[in-house]
Amino acid sequence: MREKVIEELKSLLGAGHVLTAAEDLVLYSYDAQLIEALPHAVVEPADSADVVAVLKIANRERLPVISRGSGTGLSAGSVPIKGGIVLATSRMKGIYIDEKNLTAMVDPGVVTIDLHKAARERGLFYPPDPGSYRVSTIGGNIATNAGGPHALKYGVTRNYVLGLEVVLPTGDVFNTGAATVKSVSGYSLKDLFIGSEGTLGVITRARLRLLPMPEACYTVLASFDDIGTAARVVSDIIASGVIPSTLEYMDHVTINAVEDYKGAGLPRNAEAVLLIETDGNAKAAREEAERIISLCEKAGAKVRHADDPREREKIWEGRRAALPALTRIKPNTQPTTLLEDATVPRSEVPEMVAEIKRISEKYSLLVGVFGHAGDGNLHPTFLTDMRDAVEMKKVEKATEEIFEAALRLGGTLSGEHGIGAAKSKYLEKEVGSKGIEVMRTLKSSLDPNNILNPGKVLPL
Repeated sequence: MREKVIEELKSLLGAGHVLTAAEDLVLYSYDAQLIEALPHAVVEPADSADVVAVLKIANRERLPVISRGSGTGLSAGSVPIKGGIVLATSRMKGIYIDEKNLTAMVDPGVVTIDLHKAARERGLFYPPDPGSYRVSTIGGNIATNAGGPHALKYGVTRNYVLGLEVVLPTGDVFNTGAATVKSVSGYSLKDLFIGSEGTLGVITRARLRLLPMPEACYTVLASFDDIGTAARVVSDIIASGVIPSTLEYMDHVTINAVEDYKGAGLPRNAEAVLLIETDGNAKAAREEAERIISLCEKAGAKVRHADDPREREKIWEGRRAALPALTRIKPNTQPTTLLEDATVPRSEVPEMVAEIKRISEKYSLLVGVFGHAGDGNLHPTFLTDMRDAVEMKKVEKATEEIFEAALRLGGTLSGEHGIGAAKSKYLEKEVGSKGIEVMRTLKSSLDPNNILNPGKVLPL
């Protein structure tokens, strides 16, 4: 980048909000994946007008622009692999709750938990809750169409987006969607930007749908001596007609990693546990919990109720700590934790669990498995040492086989993390060459100079 461009950005945003020092840039060179690359500069816009100004300069100079929230992504989606400008949304944090219409107008830099708290103070509920919800931002959640434990019953981020304000690569501001619950005027353009991982436009504001807070919640922890049985019970619960609010899975490796890290009270000797919740009307939620308990006990599980809110929170802290807990398993190496999110139809969860186990044994790799089993979204997590080139090659092969297994079972490469740079080479296997062609056409139409997050989603 020419110094003249840096000075132009500083004059627009203020010198303190244009970062170019190496010690600052390195903080924006990675996410939770292995891929790393330094940007040329980081800018911190305060509002959509600042975003417009940055994109106009970038488009004129043909400079890559990579939107970034908190950098918690797991697919290298916000890593500046082509250099350029990282557009950090951390200053854009407005939340405006409309209680009469059960909506919230939210800026992209709002941390997810802060929206949860703001809604809860008014007796309302924002269901999407990715594992990184204490850190991740709403803009990042929308860009990746993030899910989370509550996606089983309530759906993913897409289901709560009513409208978006987007700045296009040219600097033009574009509004899509509506304030109404229903709107079928023209193409559903907002859905084009949800999950597009910052490759089509920069989200600068979102109108989100809220729900009334559920009256009651019942939590069940079921432990199993066999992972196959636990996986089959997932299918049995859904087939019974009960849709819990959450249905989470953790295997033996993950359970013990969590206990070493958090001491959440999980049964160390279990081969797998299911963490299940029902919510809604108190009577109905209790009856659903009782039906689930019956199914688990019939399968030979040991069942525990978490009636105390503190006990429930402790268990959930353990579940949410699964990934950081797994990263601690190899403390004397240069630990590498590769977490995937291959997703299959619910009925195929038992087969997918068996495939992951078979593949990990084939390559003699240590893999912890956890995830949102109720919607088929599993997170096989490889625990390895990046200095071991032979082992890393095995991880690469095993990862590819896991993706192939998911697709063979009617699944998808990504249920919630996105494609980013890490999975782009596999995308054609799922969507086909025509799918890639259509995506390229959309990309080139909206971003002819290819400045927005180049090298992501679409294979190079």
